[in-house]
Amino acid sequence: MGFVRFQELEVYRLAETISDAVWAVVERWSSFAQDTVGKQLVKAADSVGANIAEGSGRGSRFDNRRHVRIARGSFNEVQHWLRRAFARKLLTPEQIADLRSQMDKLGPKLNAYLTSFGRAPSESDTKRKTPGA
Repeated sequence: MGFVRFQELEVYRLAETISDAVWAVVERWSSFAQDTVGKQLVKAADSVGANIAEGSGRGSRFDNRRHVRIARGSFNEVQHWLRRAFARKLLTPEQIADLRSQMDKLGPKLNAYLTSFGRAPSESDTKRKTPGA
């Protein structure tokens, strides 16, 4: 895979879209909801795109893969906070349906992007075997 600016990656653009959508929803919440669930949700959503961007600038497939895995963890955290926000009636059914639809697109794109870097070396691949062992 040749060099592609992170801004041109569909996975990054989807992460940006979700992050902006989350921000737009959270900024309308009460200060208590913003200070508890809202800040966590916004930080997690922002982290997905930020880690894609950071990984692409690291200059190695290993570092890029590592940051995409962190982005995937943040993606899962967003799912958690969306569930909590919906359960606490901070999100309408329409809002959660819209955000879920966007998340359903981003998840597979994140996995495909991670797969594009190839298999990570396992510990047994990186250890030298001792002669005669």
